[in-house]
Amino acid sequence: MNITEISLGGMALAYLLLIFPLGLILWNRIPILGQTLLAIVRMTLQLLLVGLYLQFVFRLNNYWLTGAWLLIMIAVADLSIIRGCGLKMARFTGPLFVALLAGAGLPLLFLVGPVLKKTFLMEAQYVIPIGGMILGNCLRANIIGIKRFYESLRKNQKSFQHMLGQGASLPEAVRPFLRDAYQAALGPTIATIATIGLVALPGMMTGVILGGANPMTAIKYQIMIMLAIFSGTAITVMLAIKLTMKSSFTAWGVLDHRIFKS
Repeated sequence: MNITEISLGGMALAYLLLIFPLGLILWNRIPILGQTLLAIVRMTLQLLLVGLYLQFVFRLNNYWLTGAWLLIMIAVADLSIIRGCGLKMARFTGPLFVALLAGAGLPLLFLVGPVLKKTFLMEAQYVIPIGGMILGNCLRANIIGIKRFYESLRKNQKSFQHMLGQGASLPEAVRPFLRDAYQAALGPTIATIATIGLVALPGMMTGVILGGANPMTAIKYQIMIMLAIFSGTAITVMLAIKLTMKSSFTAWGVLDHRIFKS
């Protein structure tokens, strides 16, 4: 495979693209200039450090090192989801970690093993990038789903308690809220699946093509990844809500408002 290397000068030129969004922010006096510049600096430093680390990880291709990196990725996603949902860390960190581990791990190992037929299931070249793509999409879906579920319960507390008062069990009373949360979480992924290839060429496919692979190979990889993302998203959202529910309700089946930060 032949891929064009990007020089330091080329990278510097790429940053000139920021003239347009930064100019828009300054011209309209949008109060996010500092936040934007900080985000760009953080992105650059984080990716450079990750790039250096991944060169080391790929070269060693060690089971424990690859596994440790995956666990770090899951832990960061875990904390990001909880912060994004406005919930308290103590109650949600453990259950959500388990949900992410299962939701990302099962599709990932299935792809690397039966689909790609790799005898070494923790091969860093495949596990880390594929795991990262699955986790990234799970993160967004979980923020939408978990936040929708608990915020909806808090806003519709009277109707929820009315169902409990009418004799409904907790699983029966939360079913409408679960259905709404699942739909909200899975909706964006379904929309992406329905329009992929027509509206945009996604990152995985573009990367494989830029790497010099045959476009049909890139398409097969992209289909594989989208199926894994959808499966992982569905697993993590379902498990995350189910597992966190155990510590989110009182003994009487009423939502415990102490789970919220404010």
